[in-house]
Amino acid sequence: MKRFLTLMLPCILAPALSFAQVTESELETDFGARIGLELDKKLTKGLHVTLDGQVRFEDGMSSLNRYQAGLGLSYKISPWLRAGGGYLFIERLKSDGEWSPRHRFYTDVTGRLKSVSWTFSLRERLQLTHRDGVNVYQTNPNAMALSSRLKAEYTGFTALAPYAYTEFRLALNDPSCTVTWNGDSFTDYVFTGYNSSYLNRVRGVAGVQYKINDHHSFDFYIIGDYLYDKEIDTNKEGTKLKSLTYGRSFNTNIGFGYMFSF
Repeated sequence: MKRFLTLMLPCILAPALSFAQVTESELETDFGARIGLELDKKLTKGLHVTLDGQVRFEDGMSSLNRYQAGLGLSYKISPWLRAGGGYLFIERLKSDGEWSPRHRFYTDVTGRLKSVSWTFSLRERLQLTHRDGVNVYQTNPNAMALSSRLKAEYTGFTALAPYAYTEFRLALNDPSCTVTWNGDSFTDYVFTGYNSSYLNRVRGVAGVQYKINDHHSFDFYIIGDYLYDKEIDTNKEGTKLKSLTYGRSFNTNIGFGYMFSF
């Protein structure tokens, strides 16, 4: 994983090269946990509605930092193609100790290829996340991202289904600007809109799903998450750039989920 990230770093850094002075934070690491619940209802052949919720813990699983609830709809167009969309409400704990609500809307399409004992899939998801009360010069209140997930699942067992996938997320419309670095501070700062695009997440997941029967199943998994986020600090008037930093973190999470289908 470290070798892969080293090879990817020049591509990730490319959007930052237009700035005269860009810094990177020290790599932060953490270990957390996720617990989820999902209800899946078959409305008609190929059409499903899902209701799900999840809580997340960080700082070595010692503190709750996020909870979310969502509603989704998916339709199986053919044996190898499925499309869907939905809404997700997210409440996240910020570094200042306050909770910040987010509203996420998404649409996706998933292609599947099946063999005797394996299923391979590729999912492309476009999402928009709305946040209120942000400095619009350093955070897009309507951030868009495109994520690509490639997954392999072994289906040769009766009740167990081991799987693994990798996922890449591309930020599509982060804030951008023109600026000059004069040796000790930024000058000639001009906000140029939301047109900065860069790869800001690489994720790897391995897990196993245990199906008790047609209605009940459990999911156990581990996640490795590498995040590379642009962190812009400006005044509220959008006339002065104080700093531009790329925050780096690698987080490991264990997860448990339960699904009820009916």
